[in-house]
Amino acid sequence: MILIGMFDSPFVRRVAVALDRLGLSFEHRDWSVGRDFDRIREYSPLGRVPVLVLDDGEVLTESAVILDWLDGQAGEDALLPAHGAERRQALRLVGYANGAVEKALQQVMERVFRPEEKRHAPWVERCRTQMEGALQVLEQACVDAGDREWLVGERFGLADLTVACFCTYLRDALPYDLDRFPALAARVARYEALPVLRKYYVPFDAPQTGATA
Repeated sequence: MILIGMFDSPFVRRVAVALDRLGLSFEHRDWSVGRDFDRIREYSPLGRVPVLVLDDGEVLTESAVILDWLDGQAGEDALLPAHGAERRQALRLVGYANGAVEKALQQVMERVFRPEEKRHAPWVERCRTQMEGALQVLEQACVDAGDREWLVGERFGLADLTVACFCTYLRDALPYDLDRFPALAARVARYEALPVLRKYYVPFDAPQTGATA
């Protein structure tokens, strides 16, 4: 398999960690949606990352779609619980983490691509309010989890992976002080110390704009 996209994208990084965690080998194409847009579009006309090229040449796009396919191959090792309350809980946390990073991305894009005199402060503030609302939900989930190793269930799962990758991105790219949410910040720091998370960490680099999903 071939994974296309830079690891400073939280979406590409999430897929890379999932592939590694599930023991699936892959080649990596470190392509930027800015610098390598035309090359990416040769595989996906959408021109976004991540893109996963399967061994038979089929192409999957969007991290949620790719992760769903990966879980379908993983069986009992799937990152998302198959059913029941744990599945709902995991999806809920993934949804809020996804909402937070989307609102962070909108703030980053406003800064990176729009001239300062054309930036709309009320829009940026609205995005920040929405992001912080999602982060507050994640903070409460971390408080409720207490000393449990993982947010949902007895092993590292999609909720843990998504919270780590997405919260690290908004911390680095905005930048944003996660210490405003101490339980969340502590859990993200613990997750980021895991070798599989460290392996695919690349600091955000705004000029390359590799973080666009």
